[in-house]
Amino acid sequence: MDFSWMAWTWPTAIFFLVIFAMIAGMGVWEYAVPGGSPRVGILRFETTRGDRLFVSLLGSAFICLGWLWATDLTLWYALIVCGLFFVLVFRFV
Repeated sequence: MDFSWMAWTWPTAIFFLVIFAMIAGMGVWEYAVPGGSPRVGILRFETTRGDRLFVSLLGSAFICLGWLWATDLTLWYALIVCGLFFVLVFRFV
């Protein structure tokens, strides 16, 4: 595939494909087990699986932006922090 018309790189394309796959996976999960088991976590309001996915994606974006601002280290380390954040959001929010 040639992404030169949009000046995309393969990592950028993979990033968006992973986001798409996560949203599609959540759709399949919702179809298989409807309802999403809403629960009240540490934020003290009811969230569903989709809400927690959105919060984890948004938080991960801010983690990566903060990482770029605060350090010259590679973003792979930020990805580890984002993965931990993702697990914590789905566990406690």
